[in-house]
Amino acid sequence: MNSPILEYVYQYTGIDPAFYLLGIAFLVVILIIVIIVMLCKQKKLRKRMDAFLEGKDGESLEESLLSCMEKVQIVSKENKQLQEEIDALKRIQCMTYQKMGMVKYDAFREMSGELSYALALLDQEENGFIINSVYANEGSYSYIKEIKRGGSEIQLSEEEGKALNQAKNKSQA
Repeated sequence: MNSPILEYVYQYTGIDPAFYLLGIAFLVVILIIVIIVMLCKQKKLRKRMDAFLEGKDGESLEESLLSCMEKVQIVSKENKQLQEEIDALKRIQCMTYQKMGMVKYDAFREMSGELSYALALLDQEENGFIINSVYANEGSYSYIKEIKRGGSEIQLSEEEGKALNQAKNKSQA
């Protein structure tokens, strides 16, 4: 120990100054490793940035970004418009006839060929109507009965009831 500073450290702490020097050397090695790792990461980042900015300067990059943002706004408006149209179609679909049941039958014993029929058309809430067409030798007669919430205020014939049940049991797509 030739240095007065090293002698002072030894007297004051009681620890050999060589241990301090070893600790400092260890920290320097760790810092060198950290610097090398950071330089490698910086090199990778620079390669990515160069690939991203290839052939572009600051102004052209800004133009590209603005162009992309304009396209995003246009697509966003179109999506909003399409969603409004889909919502309108869904509202309309609730009012359309979605369920159907049909029963063909012979209205009279002397007739054959099942030329009479009962047709039930219902919407999503099971509102609609039943058309009953009766065919006879003298002519054809049609009757209509309104259906509300799956039922009728007017008594239904057996065939009309079957057609209504068929329509009510149809699964919606």
